[in-house]
Amino acid sequence: MKSSYKNSAQISKSIFTTQNIVLASIGWGVLALLYFLLFSAKIPGADGVASRAEWYLVGTNIFEAIAYLNAGILCLRNWRSPQIMSSRNVWLAIAIGMISYSLGGIFFGYTEIVLKEEPDASIGDVFFVLSYISLGVGMILAVAARRINLEKWQWLIVGAIGVFGSLLAWWISMQQATGEQETIVTILNWFYIVSDVLLLIIATTLLLAFWGGRVSQSWRMIAAAAFSLYIADMWFKYAQGPNYQSGEILEVFWVFSGVLFGMGAALEYDASLSRTRRERGRKRG
Repeated sequence: MKSSYKNSAQISKSIFTTQNIVLASIGWGVLALLYFLLFSAKIPGADGVASRAEWYLVGTNIFEAIAYLNAGILCLRNWRSPQIMSSRNVWLAIAIGMISYSLGGIFFGYTEIVLKEEPDASIGDVFFVLSYISLGVGMILAVAARRINLEKWQWLIVGAIGVFGSLLAWWISMQQATGEQETIVTILNWFYIVSDVLLLIIATTLLLAFWGGRVSQSWRMIAAAAFSLYIADMWFKYAQGPNYQSGEILEVFWVFSGVLFGMGAALEYDASLSRTRRERGRKRG
C-alpha cells in the first residue's frame, strides 16, 4: 500500500513539474488564440441578423474559466508552501481573486448563454468585484513587502502609464455614458475602471521593482497578466452597445491574463524550492 502511494506521488511529481505546467499554460493560451481566430466570425441567422454560434461562446467561457481556476490552484499551492519567497498572504489574496474571477465568468456565461439575458448587473459582478479587491490587496502586499527604490526615470514610466491608462479609461467611459443608468450599474462601471487603472499602475511598479531579482520572472508574468486584464476590460467597455456580442478577438486577453497569473505562480514556486535546496546544500557543505 505504501509503495503504491509512493509510486503515485512520484508520478504526480514527475508530471506536474514547473516546466510541464508552463508548457501546458502556453499551450492553453495558444489554443485559445487559435479558437478565437478561427471561430469568432458571425454567422447570419434565419432572421438575417449575424451572430456567433452558441457552441463558440461556450468554448470561450471554458477557456477562460479553466485558465483562472488553474491559476487559483497554483496560487493556493504557493500559499500552502512554507518555502515560498514572497509572503504567503500575497498568494492567498491572488488565489481568491483568481477563483472568484473564474466563478464570475461562469455565472456571466450562464446568464448570457443559458438564460439568454444580458443584464447590466448580475450575480457574476459580485465575484468580479471580489476578484478585483483580492487582486489589488495581493499586489499591494507584494509591493509593500519589497523596498521600492526606483530611479527617477522608472517613476516617470509608472506615472506615464498611469496617466495614459487613466485617460484611455476615462475616454472610453465617457463614450459609453449615454442615457440614464441605474445607480448600481454606474457604481460598478466606475469601480471596474478605477480598479483596472490601479492594477495597471501597481503592475508597472512591480515589474520595475522586481526586475533582475530572484523572483523577477514570476512577477514579470504577474505584471503581464495585469496588463492583459486591462486590455480585455477596456475592449469590453469600449465594445459594449446595442449590437455587442461576446467573443470578440481581443477578449482572448482574459484567457491570457489567467494563463499568465498561473505561470507566475508556478515560476515563483520553482524559484522558492531552488533557493531552499541551495540553502540546504550550503549547510551540509
